[in-house]
Amino acid sequence: MRSFSAIFVVLILALAAAAQGPNDVLATSTGHTIKLTDLSPEIQKAVGEMPAAIATARKDSLEQLTFERVLDLEAAARGTTTANILTTEKAKVADPTESEIKAIYDANQAALEGKTLDQARKQIVTFLRGAPEQKAMLALFATLKTKYKVTPGKDVNAAGLAPTDTVETIDGKAVTAREFEEYAKDNLFELRANYADAVIGEVRDKLLDDLISDDAKSQNIDASEYIAREVTNKMKDFSDEERETLLDALEDKLYAKYKANIVFKAPEPAVVNVSVDDDPARGPATAPVTVVMFSDFQCSACKATHPLLEKAMAMFPGKIRFVVRDFPLESLHPNGFRAALAANAANAQGKFFEYTEVLYANQDALDDESLKKYAAELGLNVKQFEIDLNSEKNAAEVRKDMADGNKYGVSSTPTIFVNGVKARDFSVSGFKAAIERALKK
Repeated sequence: MRSFSAIFVVLILALAAAAQGPNDVLATSTGHTIKLTDLSPEIQKAVGEMPAAIATARKDSLEQLTFERVLDLEAAARGTTTANILTTEKAKVADPTESEIKAIYDANQAALEGKTLDQARKQIVTFLRGAPEQKAMLALFATLKTKYKVTPGKDVNAAGLAPTDTVETIDGKAVTAREFEEYAKDNLFELRANYADAVIGEVRDKLLDDLISDDAKSQNIDASEYIAREVTNKMKDFSDEERETLLDALEDKLYAKYKANIVFKAPEPAVVNVSVDDDPARGPATAPVTVVMFSDFQCSACKATHPLLEKAMAMFPGKIRFVVRDFPLESLHPNGFRAALAANAANAQGKFFEYTEVLYANQDALDDESLKKYAAELGLNVKQFEIDLNSEKNAAEVRKDMADGNKYGVSSTPTIFVNGVKARDFSVSGFKAAIERALKK
């Protein structure tokens, strides 16, 4: 779930570290050379549009930076937090009418998977409030830009932009190109990496198809018979994960046999020095891989991702230290902060991981009474739990995690670092690959 800081980010696929020419070699193997022209028209079009897409993304990042700066100034002027300002502005948006809710419910019966209107109401209201809330945020931004005298400087896409050049002035203070580049680097990396993933994904698929065809031909069988023998007939539970594992093993075997090499490389990710602080952890402190998850216990994406990450980590017994840090998105999840406090209170009694499983399973009931009920059900000392739930020391610990997360570029949850490298593929195979890369290094 994205936080407010990503409100202006445009999801663009067509970004790369450098332009890719149509005749540039992307991969080779015995008997095969793959170039850009061998890939789909969609990928080729994306590469051609790359310069314009990069320029757009840079402008969007400057807008994002500006929004955060003026919001911080307004929070300081009001003596409050940015989260409170956003919550106040969103509260001014009227809830949808009953007829609007019913119309969406009737039109989306299949997608709602049999939920009653009452069961789906919260989800529908959130959806219907989305557009007017965004409009309110844009209006707030326009007002604050005027109040804090935001004036443009040099174009962030200008040729020969020097680090000391001013790209914008906010409340009389210059924003330099150096500041902008530092701020924008994570967003731009993500977009470049998305592009690289798409290119490499197609290259791998084509290369594997070619090698399967070659190997099948060398054995006087067709490709479908070859796949049945090497993959389908070896499956036991017929899950997507099992099929993917068998295909990966086949790919490794064929790459070695036919000397396959993917020349095109994804941009190298930054390694962030992520502190584990004194947060809840599981696994040996001396493990070669440390996985740090910044989580919001009211975030549905965290709930969905957590079991996938657990499954991947279980494949490397004794090699992983798993640490959970708090990053409740207060403007989106009103109970997220209290849930984080409750998890820390449970941690004080040695039941953090058991308690967080309960939080993920009950995201629609994270009020204080429910939090105390879950503690009782886990056999915790409820009186001590309540003291810890309301302690300022506990709250300060959560705020420290949030401050550290901001320092590390966390703007959404879940954000997961594997030995300091931000994970991007939130699947079992994606986490497994990230852990394997960390082990190799």
